[in-house]
Amino acid sequence: MARYLTEPQFAHQNPAKIGVLLINLGTPEAPTAQAVRPYLRQFLSDPRVVEIPKAIWWLILNGIILTVRPKKSAEKYASIWTKEGSPLKVWTIKQAKLLKGQLGEAFPGQLVVDYAMRYGSPSIESQISQLKALNCNKIIIVPMYPQYAASTTASVNDEVYRVLQKTRFQPAIRTVAPYYDHPHYIAALAAQVRQHWQANGKGEHLLMSFHGVPRYTLEKGDPYHCHALKTGRLLAEALDLTPAQYTVSFQSRFGKAEWLKPYTSQVLQQLGQQQLSQLDVICPGFVADCLETLEEIAIEGQHDYLKAGGKSYQFIPCLNDHAKWISALEELVRTELTGWLTNGKAEKRNIDELNQSLNRCKTINATN
Repeated sequence: MARYLTEPQFAHQNPAKIGVLLINLGTPEAPTAQAVRPYLRQFLSDPRVVEIPKAIWWLILNGIILTVRPKKSAEKYASIWTKEGSPLKVWTIKQAKLLKGQLGEAFPGQLVVDYAMRYGSPSIESQISQLKALNCNKIIIVPMYPQYAASTTASVNDEVYRVLQKTRFQPAIRTVAPYYDHPHYIAALAAQVRQHWQANGKGEHLLMSFHGVPRYTLEKGDPYHCHALKTGRLLAEALDLTPAQYTVSFQSRFGKAEWLKPYTSQVLQQLGQQQLSQLDVICPGFVADCLETLEEIAIEGQHDYLKAGGKSYQFIPCLNDHAKWISALEELVRTELTGWLTNGKAEKRNIDELNQSLNRCKTINATN
């Protein structure tokens, strides 16, 4: 078995380009137990996601979880699946296309923008190979997670460098830093909330629900909790909300271990008991709507809130294809492009000179 992946055929006359790869979590290919099972196996086999001793976790995963959970998860996916497919994939594709359009206008012919999924397809490995085939010798990795967590951002970076370990000619890599407090990201969130308020009225309270992680990750040095709280505070300030007008909570708890608190499910019950006239809920840690936002928050969350006595429940969609979010992505990429972009005229001159040199070599060889 070859140690390294096969390199694409190299052509001197092709100008080098810069790849921009948006990487999100992933999704099964269909809302069926058969499709969910391999997706869950890959996801839950990642040691960054589950930090339980491998032998013990293997027994739990293969003996219980992959036997029971795929069917239940498939039913949840089916409730939010669209004609175009998985919402997460649909929105990620749109984001990549919109970013490609904006960067293409600013830097024509120099960039290749695409997307990948950490779990499922298209894989990080296949997309890096594709970018290399398009002559990208530099690649900017954009983890689609504003707040850093070892189970998300670090897992993406792990996979990128795993691919590079198998690559003979490694492209230069830059990774976008966590952008939980980036002014453009906060401005995009605030614009999304204001647009929702204009269309549906402003609620009495704003709940910001972030994906949860086990509490021990905080104790071991993971900055996710601090990042989420700062995002919440900055968004509240941008919306002129007082501390009494918003709550930051954490959803998607799994297993018996303690996770970051307060839990979204408990907060929804408490707010429902207050019988607010309207509760607005947003998930700032997700940049594209997915199972965790559309099923867990928009559907289950509303059910729990109304059951507890609440009145109107308004789910605010994720950033998705919001113009300010695409502009924020462009700004993040532009920062990483510093020093990598070439002058278009100079690049053309270098290519012309290279072609002339190649033609001279062909002439000499033909003569000999």
